[in-house]
Amino acid sequence: MTKRSSAVMSVLNSTPGEIRVIKRTGDVAEFNAEKISVAIGKAFLAVEGGQSHDSSRIHDRISELTEMVLNTFKRRLPSGGTIHIEEIQDQVELALMRTGEQKVARAYVIYREKRALERSGKNENHHPTLQITSADGELKPLDLAALRTQVEKASAGLEGIDVDAIIDETVKNLYNGVKESDISTTMMMATRTRIEHEPNYTYVTARLLRDDLVLVGLNFLGLASDTLENDALEAFLQKGVEHDLLDPELLNYDLKKLAAAIRPERSNQFTYLGLQTLFDRYFIHKDGVRFELPQLFFMRVAMGLAIQEKDREDRAIEFYNLLSSFDYMASTPTLFNAGTLRPQLSSCYLTTVPDDLYGIYSAIRDNALLSKWAGGLGNDWTPVRALNSYIKGTNGKSQGVVPFLKVVNDTAVAVNQGGKRKGAVCAYLETWHLDIEEFLELRKNTGDDRRRTHDMNTANWVPDLFMQRVLENGEWTLFSPSDAPDLHDLTGQAFAQRYAYYEDLAEKKEILHKKVRAQDLWRKMLSMLFETGHPWITFKDVCNLRSPQQHVGVVHSSNLCTEITLNTNQDEIAVCNLGSINLVRHIKDGALDEEKLQRTVKTAVRMLDNVIDINYYAVPQARNSNLKHRPVGMGIMGFQDALYELNIGYGSTEAVEFADRSMEVISYYAIHTSSDLAVERGTYESYKGSLWDQGILPIDSLDIVAQTRPEGMFDVDRSQTQDWDALRAKVQKDGMRNSNVMAIAPTATISNICGVSQSIEPTFQNLYVKSNLSGEFTVINPYLVRALKERGLWDVVMVNDLKHYEGSVQKIARIPEELKTIFATAFEIEPRWIVDAASRRQKWIDQAQSLNLYIAGANGKKLDITYKMAWLRGLKTTYYLRALGATSAEKSTINTGALNAVKVGAASVEAPQAQVAQDDGFAQAAPVPQACSIDNPDCEACQ
Repeated sequence: MTKRSSAVMSVLNSTPGEIRVIKRTGDVAEFNAEKISVAIGKAFLAVEGGQSHDSSRIHDRISELTEMVLNTFKRRLPSGGTIHIEEIQDQVELALMRTGEQKVARAYVIYREKRALERSGKNENHHPTLQITSADGELKPLDLAALRTQVEKASAGLEGIDVDAIIDETVKNLYNGVKESDISTTMMMATRTRIEHEPNYTYVTARLLRDDLVLVGLNFLGLASDTLENDALEAFLQKGVEHDLLDPELLNYDLKKLAAAIRPERSNQFTYLGLQTLFDRYFIHKDGVRFELPQLFFMRVAMGLAIQEKDREDRAIEFYNLLSSFDYMASTPTLFNAGTLRPQLSSCYLTTVPDDLYGIYSAIRDNALLSKWAGGLGNDWTPVRALNSYIKGTNGKSQGVVPFLKVVNDTAVAVNQGGKRKGAVCAYLETWHLDIEEFLELRKNTGDDRRRTHDMNTANWVPDLFMQRVLENGEWTLFSPSDAPDLHDLTGQAFAQRYAYYEDLAEKKEILHKKVRAQDLWRKMLSMLFETGHPWITFKDVCNLRSPQQHVGVVHSSNLCTEITLNTNQDEIAVCNLGSINLVRHIKDGALDEEKLQRTVKTAVRMLDNVIDINYYAVPQARNSNLKHRPVGMGIMGFQDALYELNIGYGSTEAVEFADRSMEVISYYAIHTSSDLAVERGTYESYKGSLWDQGILPIDSLDIVAQTRPEGMFDVDRSQTQDWDALRAKVQKDGMRNSNVMAIAPTATISNICGVSQSIEPTFQNLYVKSNLSGEFTVINPYLVRALKERGLWDVVMVNDLKHYEGSVQKIARIPEELKTIFATAFEIEPRWIVDAASRRQKWIDQAQSLNLYIAGANGKKLDITYKMAWLRGLKTTYYLRALGATSAEKSTINTGALNAVKVGAASVEAPQAQVAQDDGFAQAAPVPQACSIDNPDCEACQ
């Protein structure tokens, strides 16, 4: 180092800290003398081109010039102060001129002018005034060309997208100096507000979100921003394993083969709600950074499900193609945990609580452990003795079931499924239990709060004998299970005979009991259901009499969402593994594509069966039960979308027929596939003696129910189209891999991911705002928009009409009657159509279906008819009652033209308190039911 450079370094080091620089943005920064030296060096480099042989002279010259500039400011600001960045550059330029470095000065001037030109936006691709702040903190002009390219890419292949309007709206909402990373958010705000006018904007918004999250993920993985998802697979898996988030075994796959199978373009299928939901709650993350990319997510799940397959690369690709195409979607726990170190992939757990203190608290502990790993719970509390029952050990009296349920409620709140979603549990109690009347009131907002459970669900487990007594206007006797313990395990005629025996004992006053009119208890059940949304009504006998596993146990309850009907006892916690076929993806040329459906079912059942062996079991009773019986529950979603594709209204004979035929095909191939798997992998352990073994298929088990009910109390269609005789023979010859194969879950979240209607639900509204844990999302029925466009009826006025009428088309005069039939919403469809369609499905299903009932103008008579019809039509279970009170059925609270936000929480709809018609004294001045909202994220415990 020369003496001069040493002197300059001394000057650099002694520059007063009080001197500060005003940047062009107005920000103030510390004075950095070294930057002056670098700038002068660049000017010399531009002239010399790095070819000078006298580098020492140039170095000294740079040091001398730097010292001159520094001394100028030291003289001007001896005590410190501020100087503008332009003033510093002026002094550099002046120093170069004064020392005779004309060529270098000219190069420096040209460089300054070029930078000024860029900042002024003279480049036609740059905004004339707006500047953005890059990741390294530098200001640069807003590149309008790049903005347009991004929007055009996101709009590719979509009709009705105004690229110029998106760009104008984006620029209008930017400010000078905005962070570069915030531009994509601004663009998404510009597109999502247009969804109500053009449904395709949801795909544009999703694609902009995808581009943004892919950049974040690639950056976290240390990959270039233009890296394809295919090429990011290995880096993603390594990072996941490194942070103990993924199973190291995933790295032992042939990753090149799997990477080649990834199809990044399939992410274009996402709606904004679907991708945002995945991003917020499903993608693998570390320290708040979600580095799992959309197609890597599907491949990770597929790899996790294929991990024990012999040809696992081929199977993983097969599973990936099914998931990423949205033809089928695994349940939420499977999506959460497949391929992780704790692969808890099952959706539902059913337990029976014994009548002793140790057993009760052991059951509550099991609830906590299962809930920790994202399992939804159904608890059978019927064995626990009733209030005032004798306790031999203490010579005292029992406090009954309710105080324990308060503990269960608080446990569900405390253990929130690994932080991913709220804990969720449903308690079941049989209708003959002496505590049933207090059980009915658990969800009331009045009364002793110590005997209320505001956060858990409840359900009635109703025997056929009770329904017969209701229809016959007979009496009903309540018992304590400590006095009538065998009623818990009896069904059908055996239950009726033993119940009569206990009624005789009650008449003799030999056991604790209470007599009530069956209709009075029924009315209270319906009244509480209407007022609080609970307890749900489920039917014990049909669940048991049609159960393939009645030879080895009893179904004592359903699960959290009322679609699972499996045996439980003290040694077995029933487990079910769920997934759903996207029905609308199997409609082709106006008809059900049975060939594609067969392929989908074959792969889906295999995936579900794999879950059983891969699964992490939090308690041993669950493992014992699942490996012994191997039940799975394949369901459907997008039923309403399929009807739209077929131009069929939900409330029609054609819809009921489609429900029948589509479920028959699914049932046929699901049973066939499970039988094929039995040949490949062996039958399940408890197969011998089952209904399958006896050649009794779900359609055949209807006869068992019919034989136990009085004439006229079982009305189920028996029509069929498939070759069931051949399948019946095959099952008896080859066996079954799974004790149960089908169950229709609510699909609250996975249907959002796939962008279709939930489960078997009718459309809630044609235009509304969905609120969930990921935010608020405008939801508009794209099928309605398409139909209106075809008729030239889609315009701004129509959008405002839909807002005014809360998503209903019935009162919009311009809309043709045939469209009003097709696009009728849930509360505009008579409940009988929902029940009839469910009845047609139920005859093919070996478990049950999560069935919400919608009743407008609800009153006692309507509820009475609807739930009696559900029993008569052979339904196994019902789920939420979603009702509009009589005064709110026509018009809800909205009168401002704003979208009717369906909120997360208690109310089924936003509606005022309504008086119920005072028919037959059933319910008077009852409020709108406090059931969960149609999009309540709490309902995701199954899917």
